[in-house]
Amino acid sequence: MRSDGRAFDALRPVEMILGFHRPSEGSVLYRAGGTIVLCTASVDPKVPPFLEGKGKGWVTAEYQMHPRANPPRRENRDGRGKAPSGRTQEIQRLVGRALRAAVLLERLGEVTITIDCDVLEADGGTRTASVTGGFVALALAVAKLRQRGTVTGPVLREPVAATSVGLLKSDELALDLVYTEDSAAEVDLNVVATASGAIIEVQGTAEGAPAPRARIDAMLDLALDGVAELTRLQRTALAGAGVALDSLLASDAAVTA
Repeated sequence: MRSDGRAFDALRPVEMILGFHRPSEGSVLYRAGGTIVLCTASVDPKVPPFLEGKGKGWVTAEYQMHPRANPPRRENRDGRGKAPSGRTQEIQRLVGRALRAAVLLERLGEVTITIDCDVLEADGGTRTASVTGGFVALALAVAKLRQRGTVTGPVLREPVAATSVGLLKSDELALDLVYTEDSAAEVDLNVVATASGAIIEVQGTAEGAPAPRARIDAMLDLALDGVAELTRLQRTALAGAGVALDSLLASDAAVTA
């Protein structure tokens, strides 16, 4: 049994409060156990210079840890008197890549959607929570653009979510690691994937001995099971807010055209 009483193949309890931040085009207060992230989506009617005049949109992300996300207060917020840390830059790039994979940018028009992920409380899995909550905020923003008539057709490929898997010292595989598990795991993976099980990104390392291929394959299988459940929860939360996700999703033929 794990420290929080979960089975090894169980996600932490997930709660999503949609529309938490009223000024944003899309927002969700996303909770996975003891990790809480506020994800907001903001629409800007312009694109970066490298996309100007090409008729394509852009999706990007920023990530920030609140000074009291952990028990001791951090001395400074990232970007206040110093450049964002390497970890911060790496995570926000991950979130941006993950969410761009969910969008048909050529159908978005020349707008930029920025997903801001502010970690309020951290107990492991802040980057995976940011991806999973970030997709919900993104879908809400796209629904708002549909209402405004800014976009007229489906612009999303598939729901995207992320989770972690660890190979513990006990040789057990554990899904959705809390901090104490993550920090002590022999191997840990962060896996970003779609609802259908297509992999967008895998981040992982062995902290000690190299891991056999079979264990890595088993970890990926467990992660994809977790992603499937998270995308189901995303769909349910969006439906509860009156957003029919299927109306925002392009057909397979349109995605591959």
